[in-house]
Amino acid sequence: MTAAADLVLRPIRREDHDAWMPLWRGYQEFYKVDIAQEVSATTFERLLDPKEPMNGTLAWAGMRAVGLVHYIEHRSTWTIGNYCYLQDLFTAPDLRGGGVGRKLIEHVYAVAKQAGCARVYWLTHETNETAMQLYDRIADKSGFIQYRRVL
Repeated sequence: MTAAADLVLRPIRREDHDAWMPLWRGYQEFYKVDIAQEVSATTFERLLDPKEPMNGTLAWAGMRAVGLVHYIEHRSTWTIGNYCYLQDLFTAPDLRGGGVGRKLIEHVYAVAKQAGCARVYWLTHETNETAMQLYDRIADKSGFIQYRRVL
């Protein structure tokens, strides 16, 4: 098992596509969704585009990508500083509980703080109890419930 201290975090690069995709597919499998290939291709391109508010980071254990985080900076009507939405977080199943997720979240905290963001926030499914054990230690529950309509 790799210690979180040994991980290297770096922004996703074009040549990382083949390392990113299995993690991205694993994330989808975890949430029992199948995102269309066209959407995944567009997502990857957006992660690379410096004009997009979307960013991504991979956690590397040696030559193996073992975790990913995608995050989006956006305006808020409640603050002058932007918010940072941590949209996707995934750790390779064999390394869960070893600090990879925490390190990726703390990375987003640092990036958002440096960018002058007022808040980092995210959603998780109510059944994701293992992840919530971590989230309860490193963040505050907002008390808000999400409503949505797919268009």
